[in-house]
Amino acid sequence: MTPFDLVLTPRGVRFMGRLIPCSIGRGGLSQSKIEGDGATPTGVHKIEAVLYRRDRLSPPNRWAIPIRPFDLWSDDVNDPDYNQLVRAPYDASHEVMRRADPLYDIVFITDWNWPAAIPGKGSAIFLHQWRRPHYPTEGCIAFSREDLLWIAARVLPGTKVIVRD
Repeated sequence: MTPFDLVLTPRGVRFMGRLIPCSIGRGGLSQSKIEGDGATPTGVHKIEAVLYRRDRLSPPNRWAIPIRPFDLWSDDVNDPDYNQLVRAPYDASHEVMRRADPLYDIVFITDWNWPAAIPGKGSAIFLHQWRRPHYPTEGCIAFSREDLLWIAARVLPGTKVIVRD
């Protein structure tokens, strides 16, 4: 571990000398993540991309990618595009990336079960904005908007997200 890794602790995420409050999945931490369990998967994950709503904020870093109006994320275990960014119209089960609320205004995509997804191992394990302090997620790690922007300005592709139980 280095100061440049995002390390989940019982009190928050350690990153670059700061302890940042966060939320995790309603199912706690899991060494055997499955779709729909609400758990945050343990392990060493990497940040692969940062997506953002350009209609709501400026690019949070040089390599951030705008979320387009019809972007979705497949969470259908029977779909060939399971755990992938897809476009509407789309019949299989999915999450809308361009949400009405601010949760996905900034989204860090991790390499959990991505890009080569195993159906049922969990989809859309992101870092994103929380609903309110410490409110549980569906398996993601969530932060305040201010902290998420601070992190986004400092992470690089490949930054490690270390989740231990």
